[in-house]
Amino acid sequence: MTATGPGTATGPGTASVTGLLGEIADVGRDARRGGYSRHGFSPVEGELRTWFAEQAQRRGLDVTTDRNGNQWAWWGRPGRGAVLTGSHLDSVPGGGAFDGPLGVAAALAAVDQLRAGGFTPRRPLALLVFTEEEGGRFGVPCLGSRLMSGSLGADAARRLTDRDGVTLAEAALDAGLDPARFGRDDAALAQVGCFVELHVEQGRLLDRLPGTPPVAVASSILAHGRWRFTLTGTGNHAGTTEVADRRDPMLPAAAAVLATRRALGSRPEARATVGRLEPTPGGTNVIASSVDFWLDARAPADAEVHAVVEEITEAAREAAAEEGCELTVRQESFGDTVLFDPGLRDRLAAELGGPGAPVPVLPTGAGHDAGILAARVPTAMLFVRNPTGISHAPAEHAEPADCEAGGRALAAVLESLAGGGS
Repeated sequence: MTATGPGTATGPGTASVTGLLGEIADVGRDARRGGYSRHGFSPVEGELRTWFAEQAQRRGLDVTTDRNGNQWAWWGRPGRGAVLTGSHLDSVPGGGAFDGPLGVAAALAAVDQLRAGGFTPRRPLALLVFTEEEGGRFGVPCLGSRLMSGSLGADAARRLTDRDGVTLAEAALDAGLDPARFGRDDAALAQVGCFVELHVEQGRLLDRLPGTPPVAVASSILAHGRWRFTLTGTGNHAGTTEVADRRDPMLPAAAAVLATRRALGSRPEARATVGRLEPTPGGTNVIASSVDFWLDARAPADAEVHAVVEEITEAAREAAAEEGCELTVRQESFGDTVLFDPGLRDRLAAELGGPGAPVPVLPTGAGHDAGILAARVPTAMLFVRNPTGISHAPAEHAEPADCEAGGRALAAVLESLAGGGS
């Protein structure tokens, strides 16, 4: 990995957010999908973790890896009541350049800006990079923060498998981690006074506001979860099997996908998506013996999410019975509606916006590590404007000026929180 252009952190001075992002711009590019495929516990993620450790060490930060694979970089002595910031470096398959890495680059740039201004934290301050936030490899989002907070059990995590049948335990060993140490980390959580995550907005709420401000504060995260549907029929020859003899699981799978859109008709604030469908054996001239598909469902209230899932499940069950197939449904993850700490939220909005003119406060439908930690410690989020509204795709974008504004906003937040102010 080589530094590109001015403003990179190769010596004294301050690095730009976009300069730091430029240093990893060629890591994990996906030639088939476009964008990036940077998955947890993979060699690509390992390269990114090495980059972060080197950047932190250049700044004199003490880098450690916790029992769940999350990276910490401490400014000064670790201790209780610490102010934490950071995000993640992994991506969805074919994801954009900003989702995750923007928050990490902004955290590094903020350290430079604070140092250049002569700031020394009075409270412990650390940068934190979570592992496997997207769930792009093992299916469970926010894996590092779920393990740390105890919302995902270590045994269940170790048994997770990727598409190639590799378990999380095996992948962790290959990445130099000990999966036997996975699990709730009360010692780490006890050090956290608050956590602030900067992230590109995954939508256009900020861009559509008058004046299109570059930065906003998050108010909440929709309740959301993932479910795996398995439809089992009879594999057979596509050319010789008569219609009356078919038990084709692709038909009820298709019916369920259509039901996913219908379920949103009376629920304008809900979201439901089938983004992955896998037939077995997957031959062009073969009637599948089984079909697996994954449903992502979100809504402002927990009960509404479950209502959406139940409606889709019932449609799949009826279509399966008509085709003579069997259906099983398994919940893989679920997160309740998250309301970020109101005191921290309002403080950041007021301080970033100035007297009488707080920055916008917006909800999001995207899950984040900050949302997982919110059940255990005070958390907040900053959003950087996304003019396209696109995320989890190669066209995800944030203007360089907005990225730098996000870095300055994060530096101001850290100065306020770690400077001894209550």
